[in-house]
Amino acid sequence: MKLAIQINEGPYQHEASDSAYLFTKAALQAGHEISRVFFYHDGVNNGTNLTTPPQDDRNIVKRWSELATENELDLVICVAAAQRRGIVDQGEMERNGKSAQNVADGFRISGLGQLVEAAIEADRLVVFGD
Repeated sequence: MKLAIQINEGPYQHEASDSAYLFTKAALQAGHEISRVFFYHDGVNNGTNLTTPPQDDRNIVKRWSELATENELDLVICVAAAQRRGIVDQGEMERNGKSAQNVADGFRISGLGQLVEAAIEADRLVVFGD
């Protein structure tokens, strides 16, 4: 089965990111295809490289980055939601005159069209968070 995943909540305020990560990992292990993981609303905070949890806590951003690398996952951060929350890649940094970029490894910024495309191409769109 081909799945698209949407995450609407931040990494440490809600269980949605943990649940989505575990679901995605289990789906891949079961042989399902993940067409795209789309981070929307506060979910874009899963893709900032500025997250620095304590050493004894789970590093959700790092887990997503590693899962993406290991499985060639397409992790997409919504551009509008990201800009509102101060998350920018190199291109957005230059366009908006910011001094740095902070998108974590394995993530990329794009528009809602990527979510629509993933939902159309997938057998199921699975949404985590409100």
